[in-house]
Amino acid sequence: MPGLPRVPLPPHSVLDAFGLRGVPEPLTGGQGRSVRVGGAVLKPAEGVEGESEWAASVLERLPRGAGFRVPRPLRSADGDAVVDGWTAAEFLDGRTGPQRQWPGVLAAGRALHAALREEPRPEFLDRRTHPWAVADRVAWGEREAGVVEELAEPFALLLSRWRPVEAVAQLVHGDLAGNVLFAPGREPAVIDFTPYWRPPLYAEAVVIVDGLLWYDLPPDLLAVGADDPRWRQMLIRALIFRLVALSGLAGPSWRAGEKEATRFLAVAEAVERG
Repeated sequence: MPGLPRVPLPPHSVLDAFGLRGVPEPLTGGQGRSVRVGGAVLKPAEGVEGESEWAASVLERLPRGAGFRVPRPLRSADGDAVVDGWTAAEFLDGRTGPQRQWPGVLAAGRALHAALREEPRPEFLDRRTHPWAVADRVAWGEREAGVVEELAEPFALLLSRWRPVEAVAQLVHGDLAGNVLFAPGREPAVIDFTPYWRPPLYAEAVVIVDGLLWYDLPPDLLAVGADDPRWRQMLIRALIFRLVALSGLAGPSWRAGEKEATRFLAVAEAVERG
């Protein structure tokens, strides 16, 4: 379609380094930067220096048969996880999208976080400055940030409801909602590992908030963590996270904010009602 950005394609030297043969085929979903070559997925390395190599090492250490699958990273003949700015991993089959699979998304996240419990905090988290990293810090009261005018009302409402909470942080996947794949007879596949150092309950709140904002979430799942007195605060933080990130990605020239503001206000009110 005219106006859509072209998906970058890895050069032949990258394919050769990873031992791959075939024609790269762009994949849908995510940020539209991944391509498939045979049984592998390649995408430009993301994050700050060292993040992609670290992520590959973590994924390689995760156990198999623990209630989830992850794409195993591919390495070059020299043992590198990043070649000329590209990473590669095995292609996992499965149906994308969480519709009618919300309990499965939450279960896969819990299994993954149990496997990640002993992983140390990576130092590069402090060096990230992208909109999601900024939004994460704002959500947890670690810094302040403004938002575009259209989102000021729901942002102010959420900040007024924010309260301190105590919870043990660990390595979590902070973007699970659209990144769990389901295939008959297979464990759920968790893709696009997005690391944060937060409580697992917060990662679940992000899933629920994403479902309320952008998917057809069954209303009863809003109470999935209600037996924990910190649940509402986790939901508030998750909403702030998504709102601030959206504002940072939109920029000052954004003009589609009324619909989003209404959506965030509606979800905030749903959280208030419990």
